Amino acid sequence: MPAMKSSPLPWGCQMPSRPVRLPPLNAMRAFWAVMRQGSFRAAADELSVSPQAVSQQIRILEDALAVRLFERKGHAIVPTEQAILLSHFVAAGFDEFAEGVRRVTGAARRDRININVSPYFATRFLIQRLGRFHDRMPSADLRLTTRVEMPDFSLDEVDVSIQWGFGTWSEYETTLLVRDPKIICCAPSLAAGIRTPEDLATATLLHPVIAPTLWERVLRHLGQRAGRTAGGIELHDAETMKRAVISGIGVGLVSRADVLDDLQAGRLVAPLGIDVLSDMDSAEIPGFYLVVPRGHRRLEAVKAFCDWVNSEAWDYYA
Repeated sequence: MPAMKSSPLPWGCQMPSRPVRLPPLNAMRAFWAVMRQGSFRAAADELSVSPQAVSQQIRILEDALAVRLFERKGHAIVPTEQAILLSHFVAAGFDEFAEGVRRVTGAARRDRININVSPYFATRFLIQRLGRFHDRMPSADLRLTTRVEMPDFSLDEVDVSIQWGFGTWSEYETTLLVRDPKIICCAPSLAAGIRTPEDLATATLLHPVIAPTLWERVLRHLGQRAGRTAGGIELHDAETMKRAVISGIGVGLVSRADVLDDLQAGRLVAPLGIDVLSDMDSAEIPGFYLVVPRGHRRLEAVKAFCDWVNSEAWDYYA
């Protein structure tokens, strides 16, 4: 009996060295929604299904992999180490799917670029320089949104983002554009009560919502134990932070470039000195990062924008 011939693979495709039976795509989609949203209910809202349906898909995925992906702690779910590892590959896979769809529908040839930018970076750096990019690529159709939080690149249809933080988004390509060093500041009425780092333990600290660990890093640098402070208030953006500090609500961490005039005019005080954080480890200092999902640079317009961003000097004083 003649041997059966295997069907040819699609043009350009190669057989993996060790074929792996993949779980159902719906289960992977539910898993990725849970990882991004942080709960079954929020994932269900995103997918327009019931939380029970999401839970069932997670069970299907766990059975297919023979791996526990989530642990319950009270009313919360916590991803296991296996789930965190898997999520990086699932994210890359869905990015590749989206890229394939864009290519076959002609989207790779479009000149529209959907950009999300931190509001502070947009007003401080980007807006006044966009003309330079337009000169480089006159056909580009820029769609700019400003948002503090990291966007969901797929749901929000964002091609590229410029985010404030510590560059810890391992699932994306990240490039540091400029550091954002801070100065510990307060209103003059509060300055008398803050003469040493130990005095911060009794002060109301103002925290940026998207970086709740920033004060922890600062206190650790000053030789203080995090968690010993009297309390705190979370604020959404840099402008709100500065106004709150000036109003005397508490002690804040304000961008160095934005506070020097206020210090000189006496509207603010740096009770521990303007250089007390100048020798912090660079990894502990936040900054603005170009963030691009893997595969998005294949879009010619997105690649051109990223190349331009990386060619600019984004120094505060440039």
